[in-house]
Amino acid sequence: MPAGTLEFGLHTFGDVTHTAEGQPLSHPEVLRNVVAEGVMADQSGVDVIGIGEHHRPDYTISSPEMVLSAIAGQTENIKLISAVTVLSSDDPVRVYQRFATLDAVSNGRAEVSLGRGSFIESFPLFGYDLKDYEMLYEEKLDLFSHLRTERPVTWQGNTRAALTRQSVFPTTAHEFGLPTWVAVGGTPTSVVRAATYGMGLELAIIGGAPERFRPFAELYRREIASRGFEARRVALHSHGFVAATDEEAAERYYPHWEASMRKMGAERGWPAPSPAQFRQEITHGALHLGSPETVARKVAASVRALDAGRFGMKYGNGSLPHEYMMESIELYGSKVKPMVLDMLSGS
Repeated sequence: MPAGTLEFGLHTFGDVTHTAEGQPLSHPEVLRNVVAEGVMADQSGVDVIGIGEHHRPDYTISSPEMVLSAIAGQTENIKLISAVTVLSSDDPVRVYQRFATLDAVSNGRAEVSLGRGSFIESFPLFGYDLKDYEMLYEEKLDLFSHLRTERPVTWQGNTRAALTRQSVFPTTAHEFGLPTWVAVGGTPTSVVRAATYGMGLELAIIGGAPERFRPFAELYRREIASRGFEARRVALHSHGFVAATDEEAAERYYPHWEASMRKMGAERGWPAPSPAQFRQEITHGALHLGSPETVARKVAASVRALDAGRFGMKYGNGSLPHEYMMESIELYGSKVKPMVLDMLSGS
């Protein structure tokens, strides 16, 4: 893939952050900071900003498209995508309408990434039964694929009311409907499902070496081709953080990573995090952390491993202060991006 076609994204879930002095911010303060981070990303030359959906007290964003709309009003170039929209507990018609509206007001910059999410809080919140976990996602993704045609839809399933030649508005100016990705954690079935509908594949690589996911990227490309769709890009989502030096990046990031991993581990039965695990993820895993040069080398290696067309870095983690993230965003756009493109130009 020519280096110039690679897109650079930044993702956030609106984690509840702390001040540099360790004081937690309120949800409204964090949300305003996320908008400022999106504006900084645009000003720094980042191509895509992704906003993720959660329904927990430690995250502030439950409505990604609302935050993306606020960012849209203060930016001109950056693409606006969810990271992700939890389709299982939402209504596909309303999701399409909201993102089609965002697309219009942003002059065609909206995209949507659909997934199951990594938490289950939205199911009881919106009245869904976890025993229907698989059926909810499969049926709603199927309906969404029909909505993307922007033609009258006839559809019937078990999870919502049937549609009979129903038109959905607003429509978009895109030739093939709203740009849509399917976020996948790493199962062949999910990869094949994305290809079946001709949607883009976004691989969420949270831990371990990115090259482990190459078979999924290759499976996706084979399945897309076998179904007669034009080739689609593979996107890669991983955690990362940039500072002036490797040492400063680790010093700033580690306490917040450790606290976040410890909390998550207590919920899911994982072992307690350690400095050794942290170093392992930086050196051999999915954590793209360090100086601009260090991060650029690792991003370039990850992109090569998957022949990815988009790299999305989750730039925040837990209580990591807003000021540190703003600096990281600026370095990612102004330093890391051109370095990676230069490294890949001779590939």
